[in-house]
Amino acid sequence: MPQAPLTAKDASQFRQVLKCYETKQFKKGLKAAEQILKKNPKHGETLAMKGLITNSLGRTAEAFTIAKEALRQDMKSHVCWHVYGLLYRSEKNFEESIKAYKMALRFEPESQQILRDLALLQIQMRDYQGYIESRRQILQGRPQLRQNWTGLAIAHHLAGNYVDAENVLTKFEETLKNPPVKTDVEHSEAGLYKNMVIAESGDTERALENLESIAKASLDKVAVLEKRAEYLLKLGKMETAQAAYRVLIERNAEKRVYYVGLEQALELKEDDTQKRKELYAEFAEKYPRSDAPRRVPLDFLGGDEFKAAADEYLQKLLKKGVPSTFANIKALYANPTKRQTIFKLVEGYYASLENETPQIIETPTNGETNGDVTKTTKPSEFKLWSMYFLGQHYDHYRTRDTEKALKFINEATALSPETVELHMTLARIHKHAGNLQKAMEKMDEARLLDIKDRYINTKCAKYQLRNDHNEDALKTMGLFTRVRTGPSPFQRFLQLLTLTNNMQIDALGGPLGDLLEMQCVWFITEDGESYLRQGKLGLALKRFHAIWKIFDDWTEDQFDFHSFSLRKGQIRSYVDMLRWEDTLRAHPFFSRAALGAVKAYTMLFDKPHLAHSSLSNGHGTEGVDFEGLSTADRKKVLKKAKREAQKAQERAVEAAAKAKEEKAKNAQVTNVDDEKKKEDTDPFGSELAQTKEPLEAAVKFLGPLLELSSKNVDVQCAGFEVYLRRRKWLLALKCLRAAKELDPENPVLHEQIVKFRTAVGKISDEDIKAPSKEVLTSTLEEIIPADTNLEEYNAKFMERHKDSAKHVRGALRTRYFLKPSDAPLTNLLDTLSLDSLTLKDAIGGQLLLRELKATDEHIKDYNQKAANRFPDAAAFGGKVE
Repeated sequence: MPQAPLTAKDASQFRQVLKCYETKQFKKGLKAAEQILKKNPKHGETLAMKGLITNSLGRTAEAFTIAKEALRQDMKSHVCWHVYGLLYRSEKNFEESIKAYKMALRFEPESQQILRDLALLQIQMRDYQGYIESRRQILQGRPQLRQNWTGLAIAHHLAGNYVDAENVLTKFEETLKNPPVKTDVEHSEAGLYKNMVIAESGDTERALENLESIAKASLDKVAVLEKRAEYLLKLGKMETAQAAYRVLIERNAEKRVYYVGLEQALELKEDDTQKRKELYAEFAEKYPRSDAPRRVPLDFLGGDEFKAAADEYLQKLLKKGVPSTFANIKALYANPTKRQTIFKLVEGYYASLENETPQIIETPTNGETNGDVTKTTKPSEFKLWSMYFLGQHYDHYRTRDTEKALKFINEATALSPETVELHMTLARIHKHAGNLQKAMEKMDEARLLDIKDRYINTKCAKYQLRNDHNEDALKTMGLFTRVRTGPSPFQRFLQLLTLTNNMQIDALGGPLGDLLEMQCVWFITEDGESYLRQGKLGLALKRFHAIWKIFDDWTEDQFDFHSFSLRKGQIRSYVDMLRWEDTLRAHPFFSRAALGAVKAYTMLFDKPHLAHSSLSNGHGTEGVDFEGLSTADRKKVLKKAKREAQKAQERAVEAAAKAKEEKAKNAQVTNVDDEKKKEDTDPFGSELAQTKEPLEAAVKFLGPLLELSSKNVDVQCAGFEVYLRRRKWLLALKCLRAAKELDPENPVLHEQIVKFRTAVGKISDEDIKAPSKEVLTSTLEEIIPADTNLEEYNAKFMERHKDSAKHVRGALRTRYFLKPSDAPLTNLLDTLSLDSLTLKDAIGGQLLLRELKATDEHIKDYNQKAANRFPDAAAFGGKVE
């Protein structure tokens, strides 16, 4: 219904409401809105603003109720529809928000604010055609602003309309009456962006011409030089390209891509070793302090030339005492000949220095000059780092010999006990030997040598997580999370330097709360994987869902940059960010967390009682043999576990509330520290683990993986497991086919093919419609024919891969699936004699025995033989110091 206009006084107060909202004075704005509504209870726009302010105060449901009432009172008000869209936007319901904005534009088509809000949502949703139209209307409304022209150009560019994007930028340049000043960053970026558009359209010749015309005005000189060299190379102008790449190398002699470009410009072939060698020798002489001209030739040289170049390179770094020497050259270990040459060289250095007398150094005692001195010995850098190199050599997976690795590192540590790198490598050797407890302890010793080093601190936490000491890892990380110590900045500074034990971790949730707030993805992922190994599925899912939220936050964070980047003129970086966001969930950490979550949910589907074995205090169903219990006993155990879980949950919440109260009571700072945060009511993840629909929850994590990481065979295998359990036969088959294309001999895939062939043979007509069943059977026939003898099929697979432990395990698991009475012990024992066996393979065999419920005697026999192969591995009862 039509709205009566407000009086002048009320209209002034309504403007005050708008101002209060913009300045975030929400309570004051709400009070002003209430005063207007006392006189005009049905004024739609005031109701809409009241709803918007109410939402800002955290009362979302009430805000929507008020906003709907506002629309009922004034359906034709653009303000009411705009506010309705803003409410949906705050709830991340962008589709409904866009609908509301479009309704607002029907009543106020010229509104720049509504158009801008609509454009932001359209680019967030990657609605390029809609974004083009919105940007065109914004430009028509305010053509004097450069950012509006740039916004329309970006819209065309992202939609693939390169010509239109270039024309928009050119038209704006034609409107400039006076040339911009040389320091105009926005103009410089716009010029390079236009060049980027021309290049991506495929017209490299014109892109080069354009680059030459803007080179002098561009402030990003490196980008100009790099693009010029790239264009010249693509156009086949080799002589000019050579000069361009030489200029780049002169600016940065360590960037390998410049050398690759120069080689291509010189038209050097891979087998033209002599000319390539001469090229790098030229740069090595010209830039004596650069590493790249000396390191790159080691990749293509061979024979005596490689030996001479490696000798010179290694001696230079080892004599200088560069700890990363082995890391620099370990990529060469893929070549057995080069690996042996490097080893012989360093072994020769060590042999020549073995009887070297350490240097004796005299230093005054306690810094005094009364004549008392302390005599210490210092080995030569060459000898020390040669031993360090040999220790790493014997720890490398291609040349692993734990006993020799420990010998060299222990000798080096005895000569230089304060060198942190030696202690870290010692910890790494123990980790590779399978002694995670000892590795953790040694890494902690390394950390204590330099308690101010954040890197060593995080490495120690990682080792603690790998050993499933989650609380210890959290305490270690807590040393470098946000620290609050009291009102004195000087005291804070001192405690941060000394890392004393009386620091107060002030974030809600302690160090874990800080790590979540800082989005420390690596720690949260490792923590979740650790809990998954321990069978604490609730805590594992808690961490994996935290990773999901972090990636969601990163997706939402781009929202602010849609307007910021245009305002600041950082266009190329903005376009790069959008393209990165499009593939964000292909990130390795997301893949790890998502696969972990999928595994946890499938475990919960197969064994629902595992939901109650996830308590950190050791209660629940952990250690209970559910398969051996009667139905009545299972119900009793589950009922007891649920009761214990509820009590533990209540205790955790009470402890958190008590800690919060105690902190508030003792707090001496009242600004940033008093910020309100949402309390965690499910600290153990019990609600996540006790979901009634675990497979639906798994699909949430699986979707992005199948879309963005479809070339990962583990993702396709995980997808098969979920869809098979959901009885989505065609989707399961799709994953199976994709996995077979990626890795046809994958052992997990082999198991799944047999499982699927068996399952399809039991499908009834009620489970799948006739047309779908016909597609299913005909497609599966291409993978494995229906008349295949599955036992023979499995036996042939085992025979083909008898020299691979993981393939043998896959075949044994499949054999057990087909015929549970078959014992896998003999074949598993044989894998322990394989030359290619790794510690991970040996532990996998041990886990398989437990999975297939082998007898204690069988497991004991396996562990004894595995311990002979891996004497230091704690998993087989090896040496634990």
